[in-house]
Amino acid sequence: MMKTGDAMKLLLPILTALMLAGCVTTTPPTAVHQPMSARPEMRPTATPSNGAIYSIATARPLFEDRRARFVGDTITINIAENVAASKSSENKTTRSHAVNMTVPTITGLPFKGAQGTSLVAADANNFSGKGENTSKNDFTGTITVTVIEVYPNGNLLVSGEKQIGLKEGEEFVRFSGVVNPNTITSSNTVTSTQIADARIEYKANGFIDSAQVMGWLGKFFLTFMPF
Repeated sequence: MMKTGDAMKLLLPILTALMLAGCVTTTPPTAVHQPMSARPEMRPTATPSNGAIYSIATARPLFEDRRARFVGDTITINIAENVAASKSSENKTTRSHAVNMTVPTITGLPFKGAQGTSLVAADANNFSGKGENTSKNDFTGTITVTVIEVYPNGNLLVSGEKQIGLKEGEEFVRFSGVVNPNTITSSNTVTSTQIADARIEYKANGFIDSAQVMGWLGKFFLTFMPF
């Protein structure tokens, strides 16, 4: 039989780990495309020509712009999302039913005492329902992301994260999507409304955000509560 002291020695590390797990702030999960950064691909090196001013290894065309087009290039996203939705519905239903029955004169049959009896029944059912829902979201900002993949048709899959450390915790702005190179401006920027499969996130961690989340023990008991 295990002694009380031995049981406490086994439970103490477990309790300590649980308390430390509740104090540690973790990075919020994300749904943006992964990875959120990529290193540029190695380009083939060319042997420089001795004595020549022009070197193909370091040259770039004079009139070539600086728009992103390779894996590892960066591009600035101007986030300008303004979404508003409204829904309203109303239903009305009315139903009525009436029954009127009278027992006629009974001749030569039993139950003569029931003759002349009348029976009236009425039923009415009314239903009225109304619902209304309004939603509005406004998100503006700027974030620079990295090209993580170039599709065969030339479109760019970009992804990136901006992490801001505050006194109360950390804030994360994340963005990913597919960019058409034709929508990229000469200043290497593009608006978020022109990006396909855009995924925009604004999350934070810290004690303020942790206070708004139900603890794991409360979630455990809530799973088994019938009401």
